Amino acid sequence: MTDRTYPDEPVDSFPEPPDSFTDGEGRTIGIEPADADDFEALVDMYVDFDPADRAQGIPPVDEEPIREWLDALFVEGALNVVARHDGRVVGHALLMPDGHGAYELAVFVLHDYQGAGIGTELLKELLGHGQAEGVEQVWLTVERWNDPAIALYRKLGFETSDAESFELEMSIRL
Repeated sequence: MTDRTYPDEPVDSFPEPPDSFTDGEGRTIGIEPADADDFEALVDMYVDFDPADRAQGIPPVDEEPIREWLDALFVEGALNVVARHDGRVVGHALLMPDGHGAYELAVFVLHDYQGAGIGTELLKELLGHGQAEGVEQVWLTVERWNDPAIALYRKLGFETSDAESFELEMSIRL
């Protein structure tokens, strides 16, 4: 077991994918659950990913390590959602089972699509997908200087559960 803590009360419900919305730049963005059919589109997205936007060593930089990393993200029990604009995957978020009954969250949005609300909607839909699939406990780590991400996670209901290292650990109960 782990000594990770979670809030006592669950948050309200989140919307479930599939869904679409207009982002802050006026683009129509579709959000849907991802599966193995989205693998090549995700490889393309991560090959185009700006190295400056990588955090905690992910996503990998080169195509073969990206493929290996994605293989590990599409395992039994993992939940993946993608954001699409004009058929292209521009965002990816996932809940990965941690082996202790909880799920680790990760989210990635291409640089040209950041700051337009896509990450927020992607996370809401991912958490709604998790609620529909019976996920109850979600956690993440974020670099403590990433103020925009921390503010977003708090807005969605995440609470700081560990602030001992250079990263913050945050958790939510769905």
